[in-house]
Amino acid sequence: MDVLSLKGIYLRRFVWRWKGNCNEMASSEKQLRTCSKGHRYYKSSDCPVCPVCEEQRKPGSGFLSVISAPARRALEGKGITTLEILSSFSEKEILSLHGIGPTTIPKLREALKQKGLKFRA
Repeated sequence: MDVLSLKGIYLRRFVWRWKGNCNEMASSEKQLRTCSKGHRYYKSSDCPVCPVCEEQRKPGSGFLSVISAPARRALEGKGITTLEILSSFSEKEILSLHGIGPTTIPKLREALKQKGLKFRA
C-alpha cells in the first residue's frame, strides 16, 4: 500500500470514531432527579446542584445577589460573605477561585466602589 492509501484509511477511521463520539454526546438526555428536599428537576450533566434549592438560597439584596450561583458558592466557600472581607483579597485571588469568571469581577468591583472599598493591590 502506498502512503496516500494509508492516510485515507486512518482518516476514515478518525472520522468514524469522531462521529461515534459526537452521536453519543448528542444523545445524552436529561434525567429526572430529586434532591434531598424533594424537589424534582431535570439535568443532563453530573452537577448535583438542585436549581430549585439554589434559587431559594439566592440573596434578595447585597453584592452576592448580583453574581451567578457558581460565583456565589465560590465566594461563600472561601468565607467571603461581606464586602469588607472581599476587599482583603486581590482581583487575581478572586479570579482564581473555581466558579468565578471574568464577568464577575466588574460586578464585584462596582459593589466595592459603592461602599468606598476596593480590591487589595
